[in-house]
Amino acid sequence: MTHTSVAALPAESRYSPSNASQLFVRDSDGNYLAAPDDRVIDAARQVVERSVSKGMKLNTPNRVREFLWLKLAGYDHEVFGAIFLDTQHRVIEFSELFHGTLDSASVYPREVVKAALHHNAGAVIFTHNHPSGEPDPSDADRRITQRLKEALGLIEVRVLDHIVVGGSDSVSFAERGYL
Repeated sequence: MTHTSVAALPAESRYSPSNASQLFVRDSDGNYLAAPDDRVIDAARQVVERSVSKGMKLNTPNRVREFLWLKLAGYDHEVFGAIFLDTQHRVIEFSELFHGTLDSASVYPREVVKAALHHNAGAVIFTHNHPSGEPDPSDADRRITQRLKEALGLIEVRVLDHIVVGGSDSVSFAERGYL
C-alpha cells in the first residue's frame, strides 16, 4: 500500500462510526482504510482454501458447496473445475480445468482423465459456475458429466458429484439423481 497521509484520504475511506459495517484493512503505517471488494473476496478465498486443504475429508455437502461458491461465484465467465480426491475422499487438489465464455466452457474428457491420472485420484467432484446466476444444469451439462463419468470409469476414478454454482445458490447432480 502506498504511504498516503490519513488526513489526505476521503472521509469515507477512513474508519468512523458511520461506516462501521464496512470492512477495513490496515496499511503499513497502522491506519485502517476501507477495503475494496476485490480484496475482501480474495481474502475470503484464501480463508476457504485454508479450510479445505490437502488431506482434508470433504464429508458434508454444505462444506463442499461453501468452498465451491467462494471459488467460482465471482467469475463473469464459465469456469469448469474439479476437486480431486483420494480413495478415502480426502482432498488432493482443486483445479480450474477450463475457462470459457459468458455462457459456456468447452470441456475435454481426455484432459480431465490426464488430470485425474496426474493427481492419482480415486474420486472427483466436478463443478462449474453459471455467471447468469441460475444454477439449474443444462442438457449439455448433463451430457458432458455422463461422458466424463464414462471416461473416468475406465481408469477406476469415481465421479461423486457435479455441482453447478449460480449466484448464491447451487445444484448437486447427486442430490437430483443425475449420477
